[in-house]
Amino acid sequence: MSYFGQTKGTDIEKQIAQLASGEAIGGAMYYALAKIAKEQFGLEDVAKEFIELGNQETNHGAFYAMLNGRYPFDEKAFWQMVRGLSKAEYKGEGNVNRLADKLEELGIEKEAVEQVREFALQEKHHGEATQAIIEKYAPKQEDDNTGKPIYVCSVCGFEYVGDLENEPDDYICPICGCKKGVFKQA
Repeated sequence: MSYFGQTKGTDIEKQIAQLASGEAIGGAMYYALAKIAKEQFGLEDVAKEFIELGNQETNHGAFYAMLNGRYPFDEKAFWQMVRGLSKAEYKGEGNVNRLADKLEELGIEKEAVEQVREFALQEKHHGEATQAIIEKYAPKQEDDNTGKPIYVCSVCGFEYVGDLENEPDDYICPICGCKKGVFKQA
């Protein structure tokens, strides 16, 4: 039996969503602690342990999100999301480079700015990697989007195809988690 979407619409859906969010934040926290332990205190072993804890927290968050059906588990919606994710990752390169420019303008340390620029390159790589996955594994996309509206998340660039008004008021972007109010029709 599949556990995808099993808690959607139940009385614990909100609790599961909070757990998903908390675990995702916990993953980021452990990664930050790993960087601090390594870079500030030279504690390589502690950093490795925090990275493993961060991986586990991220896995927990993914599990809870899937319980609530936050991510699509039917094939067509799955590949539509991966296509949207790929486009967002490519757009992420430019967004993150603009962030690096702003950090540089603020006089933030050069090493931090260079790290953010490295992240921009990684965003581009994520776009390339997801595009390669699409080309290799995704069924050929039938152009059944003709005439359908496209909404773009103004934060991350994810494209929602279809009538966003059909989504509930608490709909959030599957990539960045922002509320549907940040989407703009393309």
